[in-house]
Parts: sequence; C-alpha cells; structure tokens
Amino acid sequence: MFSKLCSKSYHGILKICRTIADLEGSGDIKVNHITEAVQYSSLDRKYWD
Repeated sequence: MFSKLCSKSYHGILKICRTIADLEGSGDIKVNHITEAVQYSSLDRKYWD
C-alpha cells in the first residue's frame, strides 16, 4: 500500500494517523486510523495540486 509513496508523504500520513489515534484516545495506530489518514491525504492532493 505504501510502496509508491515518497518518504515525505509516508511520514505525513503517519503524523495524521497519530493525530487521529490521539483524538480517539488510542495508544496505538490502528487500521481504521491509517484508512482515514489516507483518505484525508488523497483529498489534499485532489484539491490542492
């Protein structure tokens, strides 16, 4: 899934994952956090590129 991402994008998604997990009170990043972060990231590319 992440094999086609550049390092900057990968780390950006991880930061978003951590924020989402923190907002939910989760100590760990879970699959649903990753899915949500990727969706936000793709929205960012769609509207800002």
